[in-house]
Amino acid sequence: MTRRISGPLYVLVAIMLLSPASGGAAMVDHSTYGELLEQYVRNGVVDYRGLKQEEARLDEYLKLLENTDLSRLGRDETYAFYVNAYNAWTLKVILSAYPGIKSIRELGVFSTGPWKKKIVRVDGRVISLDDVEHGILRKEYDDPRVHFAVNCASKSCPPLISEPYQGDILDQQMDTATRNFLNDRSYNYLEGNTLHVSRLFKWYSEDFPDGAVPFFLTYARGKFKQQLEARKNRLRVKYLDYDWSLNGK
Repeated sequence: MTRRISGPLYVLVAIMLLSPASGGAAMVDHSTYGELLEQYVRNGVVDYRGLKQEEARLDEYLKLLENTDLSRLGRDETYAFYVNAYNAWTLKVILSAYPGIKSIRELGVFSTGPWKKKIVRVDGRVISLDDVEHGILRKEYDDPRVHFAVNCASKSCPPLISEPYQGDILDQQMDTATRNFLNDRSYNYLEGNTLHVSRLFKWYSEDFPDGAVPFFLTYARGKFKQQLEARKNRLRVKYLDYDWSLNGK
């Protein structure tokens, strides 16, 4: 039997649910999204067939984002909110055409993709994925690590992680996502004095004003970092082709 909360206890519970978290910023409940990511994303590979069976739960999460009062969120929580919104809406876009899709670029006119479509419902408006990425995340946060957090549902895109981004651990998550991508030879590698890097560094060169090499030196690890340090004054950068194939099974 369910006990109905009333009286002073009800008021206390309501205050706990509606009041900002410690530090003066409210938190968003990303748990439903987190459960979906944990179950259907492994090493950046998405089980779209399985996720399709629970599309209603993804819709619930998107509705939660739509109804979130962003004015109550702190800076890091808002940053995490928009990264999650971008990634969750990208999943929704793929599911809208799955299984009859091999690349996200098929969803636009003349292979332009869905990025300019007004589909993302947040903060009392309907905006595009491009608006989220370029008009909000890149413009307002000026953090190049965002390129390794947002996911375009493609094999060459930095992998979608199996957990939501959270305001209270955001810096750690962003650093981890960046390091994991830069140190993965599937995406970037050193060959002699040539550093082969993701085409993201060419497309968004303005976000890496010092160039790719210094950025790699910051986040590279182990032997890879040692090799870069030893060659840093004679390295040349070559941009890899981008594989737009779907990041699914």
